[in-house]
Amino acid sequence: MEKSLKKQKEVKEASLLQRFIFWGIIPLLFALFIGLLITSLMGINVFEKAKEISGKLTAISNMKVENENIVQLEEKIIHLDAEIQDKDAEISQLKSQIESKEAEQDRLLLEQQRLEETIAELRQIQDENKRAFKEMIMTFEAMTAKKSAPIIMEMKEEEALKILANLSTESLAKVMENMPAKDAAAYSEKLSAITN
Repeated sequence: MEKSLKKQKEVKEASLLQRFIFWGIIPLLFALFIGLLITSLMGINVFEKAKEISGKLTAISNMKVENENIVQLEEKIIHLDAEIQDKDAEISQLKSQIESKEAEQDRLLLEQQRLEETIAELRQIQDENKRAFKEMIMTFEAMTAKKSAPIIMEMKEEEALKILANLSTESLAKVMENMPAKDAAAYSEKLSAITN
């Protein structure tokens, strides 16, 4: 009994496949053949039309790919524009730093020039003071000891010591002789401390 059921199933399966072929595929092939025959009689080459249509489909698919590429390129452009703006901001910041450094450098150069001028003036004043001091020493040496001793005693102690220290030994001895002993001793003691 099992064998008979199997045979019936095989017959049914074979009959379903036969029905599909007879009722589905054969009429479809017949319709295609008739369609090709009619179009060729009309002078239309079906195969060329199929190539044109497939070319259009390829173009459409390429357009989709190009659109995707365009979107990617636009995103890249936006990203690059942002980078350019960042770089521009960095450049302007660096330019402002350079300008501030240059301004600082100019200010320092002006300060340096001013200080150099001040130093030159001070040197000139110092040279004039040295010359004037030498002239004063020469004047004291040219004066008699009787006249120069009272003048030196009336001066401030610091100035008097400076003058006495720069007098020649002979002039100093004569000036000290004409001073009271107490003052001469004080000046001698201070002069010895300066020279040592």
